[in-house]
Amino acid sequence: MRLALALCLAAAPVLAEEPPAAPKATEEGFSLMEEGMKLVLRGMMTEMQPALDEMGKALEEAGPALQGLGAELGPKLRQLIALIDDIKNYDAPVMLPNGDILIRRNVPLVPKLPPLDPQPGPNGEIEL
Repeated sequence: MRLALALCLAAAPVLAEEPPAAPKATEEGFSLMEEGMKLVLRGMMTEMQPALDEMGKALEEAGPALQGLGAELGPKLRQLIALIDDIKNYDAPVMLPNGDILIRRNVPLVPKLPPLDPQPGPNGEIEL
């Protein structure tokens, strides 16, 4: 019995040093999943390629028109932004029954006061 116990204890370190077989199966599973995902993504790219090509052509054709539109609307948008000041100063838009849309200002606008001393105009006149 002592001999059997000694053999079991002597063989324990040998068993502990053997690499487990389970990770190899896991690695193979991950590589199969990885290959499957690559195939799916390649399939999606081949299906999407004609649509992406058409979209690129449409953007190339619309490019000059969009540049002209930006040059035309740019100054007007700057004026509008200067009038609005900060969007946080306004409540959410409300549609009235007649179709009008109201955008109420929640922070009162401070009126600009004229200068206290009237300034003479180019011909010396004073605005009253």
